[in-house]
Amino acid sequence: MIQLYSNLPTLDLHGYDRDYARILINDFIYDNYKIKNKKVIIIHGNGTGIIKKTTQSTLRANKFVEEFHIDNFNDGMTIVSIRKKS
Repeated sequence: MIQLYSNLPTLDLHGYDRDYARILINDFIYDNYKIKNKKVIIIHGNGTGIIKKTTQSTLRANKFVEEFHIDNFNDGMTIVSIRKKS
């Protein structure tokens, strides 16, 4: 099955610090939960790994996130599955 990532909502965190990235991630996840999107993409890049680690820890703590994983072909991008709205 081929997934077209270009059609998924995307948050690009390049250039942000970890505190602002955490706020953006939580807002992005909540907004997409409200409009019932099932999957989203967060682009954190590679760099020093600070934003990547912040992204993972923020997603682990977010109650609207069902699961997430680093993309197999681009380790600077995380694919997030959002819980169904009840």
